[in-house]
Amino acid sequence: MQYTDLWRKHGRVIQFFFGVLIALLIVFSKANAQSGAGFIYGKVYTVSNTYHGQIRWGKEEAFWNDLFNGIKLYRNNYGDVSKKTKENTSWLDFDWRLSSIWDDKGSSVSHQFVSRFGDIKIVEITGPSRVNLILKNGVKLEIGGEGYNDLGGDIKVMDKELGLVTIAWNKLLKIEFEQGPDKLSAVMGNPLFGTVETARKGSFTGFVQWDHDERLSVDKLDGDARSGQVSISFSNIKRIEKDNNGSNVLLKSGSTYFLTNSNDVDSGNRGVIVSVEGTGKIEISWKAFKSVEFSTARNSGLPYESYPVPRELNGTVYLYEGKSVSGIIIYDIDESWDVEILEGMDDEIQYHIPFRNIRKVTPKNYDYSLVELKNGTTLLLGGMRDVSDENDGILILKKGGTEQEFIDWKNIMEIVFD
Repeated sequence: MQYTDLWRKHGRVIQFFFGVLIALLIVFSKANAQSGAGFIYGKVYTVSNTYHGQIRWGKEEAFWNDLFNGIKLYRNNYGDVSKKTKENTSWLDFDWRLSSIWDDKGSSVSHQFVSRFGDIKIVEITGPSRVNLILKNGVKLEIGGEGYNDLGGDIKVMDKELGLVTIAWNKLLKIEFEQGPDKLSAVMGNPLFGTVETARKGSFTGFVQWDHDERLSVDKLDGDARSGQVSISFSNIKRIEKDNNGSNVLLKSGSTYFLTNSNDVDSGNRGVIVSVEGTGKIEISWKAFKSVEFSTARNSGLPYESYPVPRELNGTVYLYEGKSVSGIIIYDIDESWDVEILEGMDDEIQYHIPFRNIRKVTPKNYDYSLVELKNGTTLLLGGMRDVSDENDGILILKKGGTEQEFIDWKNIMEIVFD
């Protein structure tokens, strides 16, 4: 009778809490099952075999939000726009097709191409430092560039049958990216995640790249301790704090080490990058870096299928004279897709922001522009051509490219993207 009375009195409350518990377990299991979705995944074709599984680009890129860097190999006719405009010459013979910006016609003119791996469909290897890059929208770009470590290095694959395989660049034919399974049976390591504190610009929380390279738990932090050289797995590190000519490293075990004489822990460090969804890559110089506190990531990042098909940049440019022009935007007479990256500095911190995340750009003076993101964040950025008077200006293609207008950067009041 006591149990019956208890159930009658508190049954609904018990049912409620039991339901909440079940819901939490379901949410947790789904989050855990999707923990591998953010890793680069696909098929790697070589001259003799095909491998299928998680992919790491050399010793660096491992996630869909990592950046692929190279040089566009094409004749950029748009580069002559400002010159022709100033000379008031005729544009009747100009090829205004948007696709012509990607045509490789043997010219020496080149510009940097940067996009996230999640925006790419296929990489076809065509030479020692040259590829055909096919975006998700089917557009093929010829990309090259000696000195870019995304071209010419080894590729690692966690093959479903063979395990970890390292493939030399000269053995590669192509890589086809695809959405991987929600939960991988084996991975190359877990993502580094944490909060980076800066000297003057607050803190940033997200996926962490240490010294531009290390981004997985299996990667090592090298340095000299009092007892000798050490190489510590990031999986064992809780906190790193800059300290004069070295760094204090706190391990999860509670042990602490002061490390020096390595570009991992001193001024030779190239910087710490934090990936923040809705913003992009935030590159914090060693001068601006103060400390990082590592924590456990809830997942490995957004899945491949969450990266939309690339679109042309569309929007409206407002001029100081009161006029506005709308159409397809060729930004800096170079970037024309929303997957490309705008770069700018905030003191010692560099932002790499996909145009897809940008609502508007407002030039403030010769050196700086106010960049408003679609998530509401506002940044005053300078120091680089995308946001200063070094910008070559905006080309607007109207009515499918049959009409066009070049706008000099100094005449722009605001650029609002659709």
